[in-house]
Amino acid sequence: MSATRLELKCPSGWFAAGREVRLAATLLSDSAFKLFVWVCLHAERNSGRFRLVIADLARCLQKTEDQIDLCIQELVHAGVCQFHASDSLEIQERFWPYKRHLPITSTPTPETYVAAIRRLLLGYGCVSSSFSAADQRLAADWFRRGIAFEWAKRAICLGVARKYVALLNNGTGSPITSLSYFENLVEEVERADVSPHYWRHVTQRIQQFERRWRDATPGRRSAPLEETK
Repeated sequence: MSATRLELKCPSGWFAAGREVRLAATLLSDSAFKLFVWVCLHAERNSGRFRLVIADLARCLQKTEDQIDLCIQELVHAGVCQFHASDSLEIQERFWPYKRHLPITSTPTPETYVAAIRRLLLGYGCVSSSFSAADQRLAADWFRRGIAFEWAKRAICLGVARKYVALLNNGTGSPITSLSYFENLVEEVERADVSPHYWRHVTQRIQQFERRWRDATPGRRSAPLEETK
């Protein structure tokens, strides 16, 4: 006797949820996982990319825009997604079940590059900035100098990690207020002879530091942290 054949009620609009989704479920908070599933359902199948419109996401998922920003930050820090200069998220390979058939990528424009730098910078809790006109000019200058977005992202991650170490070890301190804070780190990152695994380690440390920093209360100091080299 043959097994009953299962039929989809709605044959379109579904997503292949298998081991990739199970893995994400073990890494993400409930809110971030909900956003991840939404992105999976609406991302381009041939690329795994999803164009970010924060206001639309907040409305659809019944979250505030600040909550969506925090969830996006968690997706990136957990290595589930990465930013693109086109102001979009791309689901990383180990979390995307489809084979990618990517078209030739067009060169990012100064506008999309600056927008991606802005979103990355303002996603961190230790940053207090309005992304001023001076910040926009510096980001545009990085684009003109040919600094790849990946290098800029690494410089920002390194600076943020070091800032969290200083904040937690000192118990107090000033947040990062300008993109210029990372200017020298861009050169440091370009000279660094380290493997890609190192940068994954840095993002993991940032997650740990940010949780400790958000949980910290006046008068209570954490054990000193080792600075990120």
